[in-house]
Amino acid sequence: MRTLYILGIRGLPAKHGGFETFAERLALYLISQNWKVAVYCQEDHGTEIWEDYWNGVKLIHIPIPYKKATGTIVFDWKATLHAARQEGLFLTLGYNTAIFCGLLRLKGLTNIINMDGLEWKRQKWNHVEKAWLYINELLGCWFGNHLIADHPEIKTHLITRVPAEKVTVIPYGADRVVAPKIEVLNHYNLEAYQYVIVIARPEPENSILEVVSAFSRQKKGYKMLVLGKYYDDVAYHQEVKKAASEEVIFPGAIYEKEAVNALRYYARLYIHGHTVGGTNPSLVEAMSASSPILAHDNKFNRWVAGVDAHYFSTEEECAQQLDWLLDSEEELNKMRQGSLKRYNEEFAEDSDVKAYEKLFFQQLGKRETEVDLSLDKQQVP
Repeated sequence: MRTLYILGIRGLPAKHGGFETFAERLALYLISQNWKVAVYCQEDHGTEIWEDYWNGVKLIHIPIPYKKATGTIVFDWKATLHAARQEGLFLTLGYNTAIFCGLLRLKGLTNIINMDGLEWKRQKWNHVEKAWLYINELLGCWFGNHLIADHPEIKTHLITRVPAEKVTVIPYGADRVVAPKIEVLNHYNLEAYQYVIVIARPEPENSILEVVSAFSRQKKGYKMLVLGKYYDDVAYHQEVKKAASEEVIFPGAIYEKEAVNALRYYARLYIHGHTVGGTNPSLVEAMSASSPILAHDNKFNRWVAGVDAHYFSTEEECAQQLDWLLDSEEELNKMRQGSLKRYNEEFAEDSDVKAYEKLFFQQLGKRETEVDLSLDKQQVP
């Protein structure tokens, strides 16, 4: 049976981040290809597990009374317990609680793990949290029947733990964005191509403070839109806001896909400050909208955004790039063309979800072969 269970995300429809957005695209694609797909969803109300359907995808809702990290760990454990009683193929997105994947391995179930980025290197974690993530990365490498790396550099890292043939590189894709509704800009008091945009969680490794500070050094004549949740009781968030000039706008988190697509498409420049990780879905989505890219200079971003993007390593370099690019129509147009070219080369035409389906068939074929060999052994007198 073509049946896939997806674990490791908060649920569908997508509201929380890149993994959810990808899971939504994958689930809907597989449904169109006559797969059965079930997704585990974390809920904050109710007492019993319940199921319903969304666009043909079965949603298995698990109520969790706890918040933040504790709630996520409990949810992943309960989802794994439920999954271990099912039949089919399993996809786990992320390795943060890969220790639980040992249960699926003990049950003889085929579990493919997307190993995400180098989570244990992120600055936001304390020493205990980093140790937990590092150990779970190792366990994910061992417990997963097959591993997915979303970036060639992630595979380079993973094959220090497992054989290369156990890892498949599948970068995230994105749907092409063409002429979204310009009226969306009115809600944010913006004019087309008269603002730059930043879409990222407000965390130090995403360079938000450096980018906002660089932009705010002097009056630009353009606005900066910084999406994300900023809280009064988080010191880093307040530091970012304190550094912002009056031209910087903090509208909060925006989850409406049409709105975010329009904000990307009509931006003069997309700034991507991520320093850790593999292929970032938000960066790919910006390229699918032909956005000119100014990104932090590291091996992950350079492979994704390509040679026509611009890069910075420090606040000073970011400020210099902004001073030049914002008034250079010719260079910005070249960067737009480069973004679209790179998107078409590597990330277009559902390339990621098609590659996942191909891998699923390979794993199902391997599973059938293992079952046949097992039956043959049982029949030997």
